[in-house]
Amino acid sequence: MKDLGNYRKSYEKSELLETNIPEDPINLFNKWFHETEDFGGIDEVNAMTVSTIGLDGFPKSRVVLLKKFNEEGFIFYTNYNSEKGLAIQNNPHVCLSFFWPSIERQVIIKGIAEKTSETVSDNYFNSRPDGSKLGAIASDQSRVISSRLVLEQKLKELEQYYIGKEIERPEFWGGFLVKPQEVEFWQGRPNRLHDRIRYQLQKDDFSWKIERLSS
Repeated sequence: MKDLGNYRKSYEKSELLETNIPEDPINLFNKWFHETEDFGGIDEVNAMTVSTIGLDGFPKSRVVLLKKFNEEGFIFYTNYNSEKGLAIQNNPHVCLSFFWPSIERQVIIKGIAEKTSETVSDNYFNSRPDGSKLGAIASDQSRVISSRLVLEQKLKELEQYYIGKEIERPEFWGGFLVKPQEVEFWQGRPNRLHDRIRYQLQKDDFSWKIERLSS
C-alpha cells in the first residue's frame, strides 16, 4: 500500500473575502470562470463533476462538460436514457463541482435539474460536428456491449445512411438545466485555513443568504 501522508501543498495564490463578492453567486462564478481561463493551466475549464443518486440508491459521480451558464443555472447535455439521465429523471437533486487546481479554487453547486426545451437542445445539437452528432445516435450510453466493434460498426452504418441527409437530434438526447439552490466557493489558503463562502437561495427564489463556513 502506498502511503500518501506526505502529499502536501501550501495554498497561497488568492483569498476570498466578503468585502469583494457580489450578492449573486452566478456573478462570482462567472468571474472565477474567466479568471481561471485567463490564468491557464487547465485544458477544459468547463469540465465538472456531476453527482446523482442512481436507481440503485447509490450516489455516482462522473465528469461532463458544462456548455452554458446564465442567471437560470448550468446546462449540460447527455443521453436521457443513460444511467446518468435516468437517475436525474428519477431524482432531480444533483450536485455539480468544479476543481481548478492551477488557481486553487473549487465550486460546489447543489441544484435541481430539469430538461431544457427542445429548441435549446436542437440548437446545441445542430452546432456540433457531424461526427459528434452521429456518435450521440450510435451509442446506447451506459448499456453493456460485447466489444468496441459494435460501436464502430454502428457508426459506419450511420455515416453511410446520412450521406446527403440532415442529421437530426434524437429524442433520447438533450440538455439538462441545473437550477442552483446552494453554491459554495472554496479558495485555498495557507495552513489549511481555507476560505469557504456559501450562498443559499431563499424562499423568494430570488435573494441569496451569504455565510462564511469554517475550513
